[in-house]
Parts: sequence; C-alpha cells; structure tokens
Amino acid sequence: MEIPQSMSEQYKNAKEIIENSSDIKIYSHIDCDGICSGAILSTILDRQNKVHDIDFVNLDVLDDIELDHELTIFSDLGSGQRIDTKAKEGQKIIILDHHPPLRDLDYKDNKDYTYLEINPIHHGIDGSYYVCGGGLCYFLAKEFGYYDLSWIGVLSAIGDMQNTKTGHFEGLNKIIQKDAVDGGYLELTENDINIYGRNTRPLFVALSYFSDVKLPITNNTAETMAILEELGIDEKHKRKTLNELTMDEKVKLYQKLVEMISKVVPGRYIKYIPQLIIGDSYTFLKEDEDSFLRDGSEFSTAMNACGRNHEEKVAMEVLKGDRIEALDQLEAISKTHRYNLATSISQIAESDETNIIELENLQYFDGTGIKPEIVGTVTGMILGYCNWKKPVIGFTQTDDEGLKVSLRCSRLLSYDGIHFGNIIREISREVGGTGGGHAMACGAYIPVENKCQFIELFNEKLTGQLTN
Repeated sequence: MEIPQSMSEQYKNAKEIIENSSDIKIYSHIDCDGICSGAILSTILDRQNKVHDIDFVNLDVLDDIELDHELTIFSDLGSGQRIDTKAKEGQKIIILDHHPPLRDLDYKDNKDYTYLEINPIHHGIDGSYYVCGGGLCYFLAKEFGYYDLSWIGVLSAIGDMQNTKTGHFEGLNKIIQKDAVDGGYLELTENDINIYGRNTRPLFVALSYFSDVKLPITNNTAETMAILEELGIDEKHKRKTLNELTMDEKVKLYQKLVEMISKVVPGRYIKYIPQLIIGDSYTFLKEDEDSFLRDGSEFSTAMNACGRNHEEKVAMEVLKGDRIEALDQLEAISKTHRYNLATSISQIAESDETNIIELENLQYFDGTGIKPEIVGTVTGMILGYCNWKKPVIGFTQTDDEGLKVSLRCSRLLSYDGIHFGNIIREISREVGGTGGGHAMACGAYIPVENKCQFIELFNEKLTGQLTN
C-alpha cells in the first residue's frame, strides 16, 4: 500500500500551514498512540523553531473547545469530536486522526478559517489496522525529511494494537516499519511467539496472563510451571524468559498452546488459533540491551502508564531523547501503575464474591473507585476471569454525573466481523453520551443515571450477532 495521491497533497498542505504559522497549540490523546503523536509533532515544531504548547487530553473535553491560537493541531483525536464549533475567522485547524470522522472531505469548503483533516478513512484506508495517529504524524515528519522519527511511528502502532488481527503490520504501517528497519532503529523478528514480557517476565508468569481464551494456565502460575517443566522448556531452579528459549523450545510451546486452545474453542475458530499465538516482535536498537524500553510491547505499556497517571509529558520527554531524569520518573510511574492495576483486579475479580455480572450477550462490572484513566486497561485484564465468548464492559464514575465506559473482547470476536467501537458510539448517543473506538477496544462517556439503559440497549443490540 502507498499513500494515496490525495492524501499526499494534504501532507504538503499541512507542511505549508505549519511553516507559515507562529502561534501553535497541539492537543493529543493520553494513550501510547496519542503520546507518540504529540512527541512527533512537538519534535517537528522544535526543529522548525516554532514555539508551541501541547496538552494531552481525554476525548470528553474536546466538544466545543475554545480555540485561542493561530494554528491548533489535533492528533489521535478530533475527527470524532466537534472541535471546530468555535473556530474564528482566519484561524487554522489541522487534524491527524484515524478514528471514524464526523465530517467528510468537503467539510473544509466555504469556511472563513482553514480546516485540514487528514484521516485515512476518507481515503478508503482502515484506521484500525493500517495506520494510527502516530503513524499519520510520522508521515507529516517525513514530509519535512525527519525519517529518524519512524521508530516512534512504529511504537504508536504497537501501542494502538494495530497488529493484533494478523500479528503483523499491514497497510501504511508497513511503510513506517520499513523506514525504521532501514534506518537502523528497529529489529523485526517475524512470526515469533507473541507473549508480553519476553525480556522481563519469567515465561511461566508471562504465559499465565493469556486471556483471549480462558485456558488452564490463565491466572494459574502453578499450572504454567508444571506444563513448562513437562515440555522440558523450564526447570524448577532455572526459570527462563521467552527470549531465552531456543527455536525447538518455542516450537514445543507453540504446539502445546495450539493443543490447549483447540480444546476450548468452537471449530470455526480453529483456523485463527495461530494468530492468537504467533506474531512479529519489535526491538528498538537504540535502547540499552537491558532496558525495558528495548522491547516494543513493554515500551508501549510504559507510555500508557504515563497517560493513565497524568504524566504524559514525562513519556514525551523520554520519546524526545531524555534518558536521564525523565527515564527515572518513567520507571517510578510504571511501578505505581502496576500497583494500581493489581489492586483494581483484586477488587473486581479476586474477591470472595465476583463483581462480574453476566447477561445473555455481554458481561460487565461496576468499577467504582477505579481511576477512569485505567478502567480500560483493567477491563482488558479482567478478560482472563470472564467468559471469553462475550465482550466485557467496565464502568467507573468520572464525577457525580458521569460514567466512563470501557469495552474489551477476545480477538476471536473480531474475526466474526463485529465492530464494537461502532456499536458503543451508537448506544452511547442514544443515552445522551459520546463514544467510539476500535473493533476490540473502545469506550464511552455517559450520564450516570443512564447506566441501566445503556446496558439494556447494548445487550439487545448484540442479539444474534454473537454466534458462540
């Protein structure tokens, strides 16, 4: 896939707008993709000697936002929000977003302000798997000749789970990946066992987090250790990480996982099992060999940890090259984040009486007390305690009047063609809220008094769509 000509013209236009602007503000999302997007844009502006401000924000603050600068750039958000309702004559807006847009390509016409929205969906390109916000920002950097930012574009795609459907990057992401490999920033290992924590977690611990399908090893380190010892991969007094396995040992592990998953999934899913286990792994060659930032998945988790703890600018400084003071802060933030997640998981799923309620087509939990910024991550981790054949929804309050809603599901459900991001957008609007996102991971903000109506409508909407 190549960038369509119409999209290339937009990038040329965006470059020209930036070069002719001096008062610039960036708004970007708080997750890994948004932080990477913001870091790329900020680096572009630094190198162009453009003074600028940057804020990392949640989606719910964008509707009817005040525009107080000559040029406002929105990255990894903006397409699905009413960000231009207060635009003034002569102002300039650039949006670099991959989420479903509210406005079409012709929206820019007949405005008394400049409006440029670069969204792959306008050009027939899937924004869930072919390019994300950071990737779109990298192509802008590339327009300026800054190919060295390609690795951040790759990191953003990892964080946005753009490779989860096939285990590989596709579409425009492959261009970014190639630039990073060719530039010596990235080492790609194709068709590796795709388990988080390949460098830092003992294999028996890493395997216990497998949650796309509930297996005997899921949340059960004793069972995982026993299986690894039985396979001759691990020894009681010499535990290995995934990276320490030989190719023969990886083949044994792969075959065992296929065997276990085949026993618990309907026959029509059998062909997808390899995609749950095998995928490309990414090593950032400029990071120290013993650093947790060297592995793509672990680096992206650290970025998300910053976003979930209102420390996005620490993450941005690390991305922009601060490996001393900001890196120490990043490690401390990551530790706090892990503690908060463990406490939340214990509250929901590991108490004497589970707080997960299962309905005909979905399951949900009340996450009151869980920080809104981490409820999505918690919901994803709760999958390992749930019925994998249904999506799980987590709720937590943002204030006295609002709820943050997060949905996650097994990757197998995405192979059924269900796009939960579109569904949650529709249902949240019906109850007076806003929402959206990807097929397997999405969220919404709704009035607290409409929670029961939201659950009822969502459950009804899925009738007949889940075929398990």
